[in-house]
Amino acid sequence: MARERITGHAGRVSVAGSLQSVVGRVTGEALPFRVRFWDGSAFGPSDAGATIVVRTPRAVRWMLSAPGELGLGRAYVAGDLDLEGDWDAVLSLGDRHPSFRIGPAEILTLARLVLTTGAWRPVRLALPPEEARMRGRLHSRARDAAAISHHYDVGNDFYRLVLGETLVYSCAYFSTPEATLASAQTDKMELICRKLRLRPGERLLDVGCGWGSLAIHAAKHHGVSVVGVTLSKEQAELAEKRAAEEGVADRVTVRLQDERDVDDGPYDAVSSVGMFEHVGSEARLAEYFGHLHELLRPQGRLLNHGIANPYGRKTRFDKRGFGARYVFPDGELHEVGRTISPIQRAGFEVRDLENLREHYALTLRRWVSNLEDNRVACVALAGEGRFRVWHLYMSVSARSFERGDLQVHQVVAVRSDGGRSGLPLRRADTVLA
Repeated sequence: MARERITGHAGRVSVAGSLQSVVGRVTGEALPFRVRFWDGSAFGPSDAGATIVVRTPRAVRWMLSAPGELGLGRAYVAGDLDLEGDWDAVLSLGDRHPSFRIGPAEILTLARLVLTTGAWRPVRLALPPEEARMRGRLHSRARDAAAISHHYDVGNDFYRLVLGETLVYSCAYFSTPEATLASAQTDKMELICRKLRLRPGERLLDVGCGWGSLAIHAAKHHGVSVVGVTLSKEQAELAEKRAAEEGVADRVTVRLQDERDVDDGPYDAVSSVGMFEHVGSEARLAEYFGHLHELLRPQGRLLNHGIANPYGRKTRFDKRGFGARYVFPDGELHEVGRTISPIQRAGFEVRDLENLREHYALTLRRWVSNLEDNRVACVALAGEGRFRVWHLYMSVSARSFERGDLQVHQVVAVRSDGGRSGLPLRRADTVLA
């Protein structure tokens, strides 16, 4: 790493000098942004479009307590670390160093810095309250309910500001990159209904129904009766209210219920949108799709919409990472092949698969803009720490989908009936104009 000019106050220990050596060993390159510290010292280009602000010595202690992305994330959520200017300029460093880790030599340098600057305190740092603390057996009903509550019971008004008027918390479907978020989410719901070939009078089970948007759309525009289930109390209450306001309360039933406890089949169709990431291990996938198969009538249709890792990546969020601790506790991602296989083992015939990766990048960019445009209101509703969690995770996720590090697939499958699928020969009826 080329030596960069360090500025600071004469006579003081330069925090920038110590930290620059750490950054140089970890990245091996000059930074495309500036770093400024609480003592006034700084390094990096003075004309950079972005500046990381290390506001307090606690930020260094966070990095020592959990070297890597978790320590940095904790420092940011706690407000000890901040970012001014162009986020992409900073996140681009993560693109080039996806396995960012601070090694023993860097840890020793940080420890000396903490002691030299007087940042050390014998009292253990209290974790930010936004960090999940999961208890109980993994993917038990009680623990799954707690994980869902951590993510979704943040406040309906907060989510309305972030997600927009449609209140849909999954990948939209854009006709063009310039399309509005509302129109893209409406198109996504219509696409799902068409892929499921919903017909008036049929029964649809919407697993992980969120705030009821898809259920309401299917009832209003396709004449079906819908049962929506969610583990979020706040979602269930608002979904029921919205169904009444839209005049479809007689056709939309919302339950605060674990999908494992649904036993009132048969259904003509099942939609699972943005729920799949919470299901769990491959063993749980077999149970999940087996149960949905049981709930469908012969020739019944399933649409599973879920985020996936590319081939060769880990199948769950790193338990030591920011996402698992702050965003999706106990969440697990699966490569699409490992999703299709348990669907087929459950007795389904897979009929269609579509990767909407670019659409999710566009969706997340819109959500980040909503967060930034409504920062004051979002902080008032959910707190500064929660705002920071969502801003960081959505910004990083947008880049992950753009790079292809994450994918999202819609898989359509049918419960075959002696070789009869009940589906038309062509897919023209699923195409949006």
